[in-house]
Amino acid sequence: MFNLDEIYSVSSFLSLCNKTVEDNIPTCWLQGEMSNLARPASGHWYFSLKDNKAQVRCALFRLNQRNIKFTPENGMEVLVRAAPTLYEARGDFQLIVQQIEPVGAGNLSLAFEQLKNKLAEEGLFDQSHKKNLPIQINTIGVISSSTGAVIQDIIRVLNKRYPFAHVLLFDSIVQGQGSFEKIGQAIIAADNSQRCDVLIIARGGGSLEDLWAFNEESLARIIYNSKTPIISAIGHETDTTIADFVADVRAPTPSAAAMLATPDKLEILSRVAKLSKQLHHQVLQNIQHKQAYLDQLKLRVVSPDRQLNYLSQQLDYLSHRLSGSIASVIDTQEYKLTTLLSNLKQHSPSVRIKHSIAISQLSANQLHRQINQVVHDSKQTLSQLNSRLKNATSQIIKQQHNQLASHANALGHLSPLSTLSRGYSITMGSKNQVLTSITHTQSGQTIKTRLSDGVIHSKVEKIEKN
Repeated sequence: MFNLDEIYSVSSFLSLCNKTVEDNIPTCWLQGEMSNLARPASGHWYFSLKDNKAQVRCALFRLNQRNIKFTPENGMEVLVRAAPTLYEARGDFQLIVQQIEPVGAGNLSLAFEQLKNKLAEEGLFDQSHKKNLPIQINTIGVISSSTGAVIQDIIRVLNKRYPFAHVLLFDSIVQGQGSFEKIGQAIIAADNSQRCDVLIIARGGGSLEDLWAFNEESLARIIYNSKTPIISAIGHETDTTIADFVADVRAPTPSAAAMLATPDKLEILSRVAKLSKQLHHQVLQNIQHKQAYLDQLKLRVVSPDRQLNYLSQQLDYLSHRLSGSIASVIDTQEYKLTTLLSNLKQHSPSVRIKHSIAISQLSANQLHRQINQVVHDSKQTLSQLNSRLKNATSQIIKQQHNQLASHANALGHLSPLSTLSRGYSITMGSKNQVLTSITHTQSGQTIKTRLSDGVIHSKVEKIEKN
């Protein structure tokens, strides 16, 4: 026999086991290989942690994923800090993961390499997408903190190297929570303003954690999509970020970025002096060339007397040609006038009116003949149609008489009077209803019998059934 107090329900038993596990087994670190990784829509991660002898199910809830920078994958060796528990709904033993780190590489280092490989495969680092820095610089946009030393270093270098450029600072925090969003907003604002010839993203050196804002994927895509050329100047020469790979040009330091963005004023002044010297030499050459050409023109200039004689001769020649041309024009116009008069006579209104009257008379005679012919033809057609109508009418009347006689004969055969003349009769009750059965009358009732030549009124004395 067994004691009923010792019997547990399944849920009670599993609850007891869960409490025992959670109270007696502390939170601990485990190392193993990830497998069966699942990421459902809830945002939680579920996977198995295994070694060469055993495995255990693990759950990493969404709220515990906030500080994870890398992307877990199946087959990855990881170190997890987890608390044991029992999932009572299925009776499964599992670990609730509170923290996870890759083995052999730091969290941030692995995340950096994963994002770097992903963006490289998408082509964000390709040299074909890099924009060239403009030759002429009027305005430089700087995305950095207004309180840092970086902006002062850039301004100091520009004052010495190229003091002609304007500097627009797009202030942004460059470290800490949400800094990558602020940097991205500053880049978008600078790019959309269309006031800057080149943009410099700059900040001082620091650890990987300090520079992590420049390793965010969203910031990398903003830099890639910018229409304005971008120089990255993040950290020291040995520091490398994702932003450096995506930017059009990478500078080892913010000061070097200012030098890359602008030409040296000493070089410009030297070039201006050289160009000025070349221009002076070219002007002298042009003056000499024009003077020689002027001397040639002087030799080609004709004296006034010669020119006057030549023009007089030209005037005589043109006067002779003009006289001949006038006579020719007069003859031509007279011939045209004679031709027009002849044509005018041929097209005189009186002639055209007589011609039109003759044509009209001819047309009227022709129309009269056509009308007479149409009237004659119509009379013949009418006479023929009248004859055909009379014949058709007589034929239809004859057919109707024959059909009427046939129907009358058939109607006579079907008439009740014809039936009565052959010795039959119709018997009706007091209400003139036809009696078709003995059940429709009774003794003493007055009935009427209709014969072919009259009606007999009688009284029923006896009814017999067949």
